[in-house]
Amino acid sequence: METHFERVKRYIQELNYDITFQDHEDEIFVINDVENGVQNLIIDCEQSILTIEQFIFGFEKDSSEMFKSLLQMNREIVHGAFVIDDSGRRVLFRDTLQLENLDLNELESSINSLKLLLAEHSSDLLRFSHQFN
Repeated sequence: METHFERVKRYIQELNYDITFQDHEDEIFVINDVENGVQNLIIDCEQSILTIEQFIFGFEKDSSEMFKSLLQMNREIVHGAFVIDDSGRRVLFRDTLQLENLDLNELESSINSLKLLLAEHSSDLLRFSHQFN
């Protein structure tokens, strides 16, 4: 019987993403599609939840303008959302999916959501990454 890790790996391969790292024990993949802005996307398939995370930018100075803009962008995102990590200084894209009934289409949609987000808002994200450092 195929494990969640094996199924996710098969999906990643079917979607033609470059797996740059995998850890079977921790059930983690790191994938890239640099042409579309996907770089070091972490796919963690431990337990019952698939977590997808990508670092977007770091910041030093807090800005209500930046936070407001990110929340407004979240409203447009079909899958996933902008989040701030535990340090409070890094913006990430994050999505979670149920592993039990995960299918190829769901994984593809989640990653496509990130690619669309990066394409549509690249200028704002670059501005934030420079302006608030």
